[in-house]
Amino acid sequence: MLMRRVLPESTVQEADRAAGRRLELIGVWKRYESGPEVVKDVSFTLEPGEFLTLLGPSGSGKTTTLMMVAGFELPSAGEIRVDHRDVSSLLPDQRNFGVVFQRYALFPHMTVQENVEFAMRMRNRPRGESARRARGMLDKVGLADFADRKPRSLSGGQQQRVALARALVFEPDALLLDEPLGALDRRLREAMQIEIKELQKRIGISILFVTHDQDEAMMMSDRIAVMNKGRIVQIGSPAEVYQRPHSAFVASFLGETNLIPRGNERMSVRPERIRFLAPGETADGSIDGRVVDATFLGRQMRFIVAALDQRIVVSTADPAVYARVAPGDAVRLGWNVEDAQSLAAED
Repeated sequence: MLMRRVLPESTVQEADRAAGRRLELIGVWKRYESGPEVVKDVSFTLEPGEFLTLLGPSGSGKTTTLMMVAGFELPSAGEIRVDHRDVSSLLPDQRNFGVVFQRYALFPHMTVQENVEFAMRMRNRPRGESARRARGMLDKVGLADFADRKPRSLSGGQQQRVALARALVFEPDALLLDEPLGALDRRLREAMQIEIKELQKRIGISILFVTHDQDEAMMMSDRIAVMNKGRIVQIGSPAEVYQRPHSAFVASFLGETNLIPRGNERMSVRPERIRFLAPGETADGSIDGRVVDATFLGRQMRFIVAALDQRIVVSTADPAVYARVAPGDAVRLGWNVEDAQSLAAED
């Protein structure tokens, strides 16, 4: 079990100045007293300027992992490094990370400007520098005209941007975001996803992002680390993880898929990769079935086909299919070999 250590202020400042933005977790475990491990042998690297998402269901260990990076939890084993410097046992305020939670924790009695300056004051920066940097960061997030307002007069999206400005104003080595958009409605959430990505590109900050929302992870990330039962079960680009899942869990959790038996194995075939075959048409893989449901979703049509004692989902944007396929029809489904991903027997 690691013990917390505190460095002298001068040592911390010198180390922070020398630190880069490369964040590395090496064999990190977390176990609470008299309980099972909640994080198991987690290793990954967050490269400078990268957007890496920890994605998984509740209880998968993603938030605990982020809390250990931030310093609010100590790892039971393993190391957390910033540019090869071990920060595993440092206090949160001795790590150069900006953190934003789902609850933004803005001080209601302070103005927007004062809320952003607070992060600088906690690091003993001169008042003049704090004010100047806060004004500059508020301008970057589009809130310069709101500097004298109190948080209660702002919308949810504006409060989000204040929290981001406060987390970025002291030039952190990385930005840690724990479900920061969970409290927003869908339209505002989608707008903030775009804003965060644009802000990241302007500033060049590395981001470690935690979410259980698959669409959010796909839209925002350079890489996705899928977590389940305390472990990273697959890590890669959104396209890699979606198109080439290693297991049934990853295939089913990251989007919708069909698990089709092939001998002693199972294959993952995404609904948009399955097509209705015309009479006499062949494909690399095919099965016969009967349409039991058809739903119009605007940009696409979603069909449910009973086949292989299960329900196969097919989605298409081809209007010609709408006209010729209906519930009750006997159909043959087909797919290309490159669209069928063999899955590991267990996660």
